[in-house]
Amino acid sequence: MANLKKILSLLRRQYGPPVLPPAKGPFELVLWENACYLLPDDRRREVLEGLRKEVGLTPQAILEADRDVLLFWATRGGMRPEVRVFRWLEIARICRDQFGGDLERILSQPYAQAKRALKQFPNIGDPGAEKILMYCGAAPGLPLEWNGLRVLTRVGYGREHVRNYGQTYKSVQDSLASEIPTNPARLAQAHLLLRQHGKEVCRNNRPLCDACSISALCNYPAKR
Repeated sequence: MANLKKILSLLRRQYGPPVLPPAKGPFELVLWENACYLLPDDRRREVLEGLRKEVGLTPQAILEADRDVLLFWATRGGMRPEVRVFRWLEIARICRDQFGGDLERILSQPYAQAKRALKQFPNIGDPGAEKILMYCGAAPGLPLEWNGLRVLTRVGYGREHVRNYGQTYKSVQDSLASEIPTNPARLAQAHLLLRQHGKEVCRNNRPLCDACSISALCNYPAKR
């Protein structure tokens, strides 16, 4: 089995340095997760930066914003824009009412408590909360979404449990434990590189193995 450092080096050579989200801090990152539906990250970036410029990325600014402006940017985020506006307002209300308008305070809490706090927000479950804390430099491990997890199971980390995603996730995390980068920026880059490779090349169906920079390290039985 190849080591994670080598895998990430090869992926960085294939894709270049990954681009981190423009969102800074947990509140902006919650909005980032709710900016779009089934659209690429460049559109997500457009929506967030549009809100930043025309509204302001604070709970009070969003609550006081012109609803037509919110709806315009929500429409840029894809289908069901009215639901997206409702979620943005709900995010702002929760932050104001539950955290005094300052979500940064959760970063001083124990990890499990910070995760629970984030899960109060729309569309933020365990994976989203872990990812937000990772971007904030407060994650003890390497959060993975299903694309990145698939890449790592195919190169031999952990064991895939077809009917139990949680067991697969835990087995990969246990297998990775001694190799995880300690630098927060490197950790975020690892997450993004694995995610990109899983989305573009190491796909769930018909992976593009001929275009894969880590194919020689892969144990995926159906790759040919």
